[in-house]
Amino acid sequence: MNKRTISSLVLLSITASALMTGCSPTIRIEAPDKPIVINMNIKIDHEIRIKVDRELDSLLDNKKGLF
Repeated sequence: MNKRTISSLVLLSITASALMTGCSPTIRIEAPDKPIVINMNIKIDHEIRIKVDRELDSLLDNKKGLF
């Protein structure tokens, strides 16, 4: 091998290694500076009303023909 071929191979290997290093992806996992805030505006209203009028109930039971 002559001197020119060796210098070309050295230059080619340096260029290839520089290109390989420059194209490698970088993954970084870092904690955020600010805390994570989850804003959940939830309002649950649940109301059950049961009214039994005993007199009305007995009146309707006794008079089957009203309705």
